[in-house]
Amino acid sequence: MVASEKKSGWIARDFTASIVVFLVAMPLCMGIAVASGVPPEKGLITGIIGGIVVGLLAGSPLQVSGPAAGLAVIVFEIVQQQGLSALGPILVLAGAIQVVAGIFRLGGWFRAISPAVVHGMLAGIGLLIVVGQFHVLFDAKPLPNGLENLIAIPGRVLGLWPADGHPAVPALAIGLLSIGATLIWEKVRPASMRLVPGALVGVVIATLTAFFLALDVARVDVPESIVAAVAVPSSGDLLGVFSPALLATAFAIAFIASAETLLSAAAVDRMHDGVRTDYNKELRAQGVGNLLCGFAGALPMTGVIVRSSANVQAGAVTRMSAVLHGVWILGFVAALPWLLREIPMAALGGILVVTGWRLVSLQHVRHLFHNHGPLPAVIWAATLVMVVATDLLTGVLVGLGLSLIEIVPNLKRLKLNVDQREAEDACEIRLDGVASFVSLPKLSAALDAVPTGKPVRVNCENLRSVDHTCAEMLAEWFQRRRAGGAIVEAHGAKGRIAGMLAPA
Repeated sequence: MVASEKKSGWIARDFTASIVVFLVAMPLCMGIAVASGVPPEKGLITGIIGGIVVGLLAGSPLQVSGPAAGLAVIVFEIVQQQGLSALGPILVLAGAIQVVAGIFRLGGWFRAISPAVVHGMLAGIGLLIVVGQFHVLFDAKPLPNGLENLIAIPGRVLGLWPADGHPAVPALAIGLLSIGATLIWEKVRPASMRLVPGALVGVVIATLTAFFLALDVARVDVPESIVAAVAVPSSGDLLGVFSPALLATAFAIAFIASAETLLSAAAVDRMHDGVRTDYNKELRAQGVGNLLCGFAGALPMTGVIVRSSANVQAGAVTRMSAVLHGVWILGFVAALPWLLREIPMAALGGILVVTGWRLVSLQHVRHLFHNHGPLPAVIWAATLVMVVATDLLTGVLVGLGLSLIEIVPNLKRLKLNVDQREAEDACEIRLDGVASFVSLPKLSAALDAVPTGKPVRVNCENLRSVDHTCAEMLAEWFQRRRAGGAIVEAHGAKGRIAGMLAPA
């Protein structure tokens, strides 16, 4: 009887959570597709595959996968420069790279990427999304790159006012209504409706307004059948992926998608006390998902923090919540395509403006500066500027290059020894040497292997140096253990790291 009640309990919680995630995912799937310069149904296909397929295979049981704003910019560039037909083969190769990386257990190394680089990259992407989607608010198409979009903004605004009744005015009104409704709802919604997403409210209110006022604005164009949106690459297109330019793009997508997925999975692990992420299994699942997205001619996918956090907050217990959310997307698109065609493009543009701006997290750079000094903040800023001024891959490579500066003082002695000693009543971990991103996979694996239920003492007396990547990982591990009720102490920690590891 108890077992039956427990089973029905998690089924009910996963069912409820799946509906919440579905409501969050629908506008984002279409909006990210629009920001990527492809038809909205491409994003919906990725959401379906990310839910049903990756949900079943995932190594992170509560993470939700689907199209991500973090890859919208690079997809937009592919479509502009290579054409939509090149996207499928690139994703097939990127997915294969992820599967191989998971098989060879490289998942832990993606966690070693500097948080300053990752958040700088996301901030740059967020800014590019904002300036690109700003033009969608006027029922116009974004220009080929971020700087052109930025320079064109004054002309776009001033072009509204020479005469009343400019065709862009209704679209701008709908876009601003979508933004305003989203932000206001998130501030004033009652506790009983906290799981109703602001993005959904913004899109619904903007769509109803455009419908009842019969406004002449551009609307979403989706096919009658989702099957019609599937575009299998030809054999010629698949062979063309081995050109140097497309090979480099595939590796860039695999790298960025994997980094974003595994960092998102680490963030999801901090939100719950359930099963921890198997990073290599998650990497393999994402690879399979991107392979399928490539063969379907859809968007690339990653694990996405917005939908994943909604899943956790809604009370999900198992991976079935993510799977069911994909089923609901499929059912909705199959049964109600006419309803999607009533959504104004400007409404989705407004949602993406909000989403993009939130990626530009000034709070994170303040955190980096306060806890780790000026260098990580400089890395964050340099990555952001280079992503906006050049391209995504160049920005990431510049950030990674700058992050090497942290290990220069210890270049001749980068080794870290991790010695674990267990007693009946406690566990002690001795750290000896330099904790840098080079040794992060080793340190992370050792910490994750520490059994739960025992007090843990981390001896840092012989820890000569800690870079900000390892410091962030250590602080998160301490926080997660303490949140679960464990006693965790740091002995001999010095300087900034002592403050980060101290109990709150």
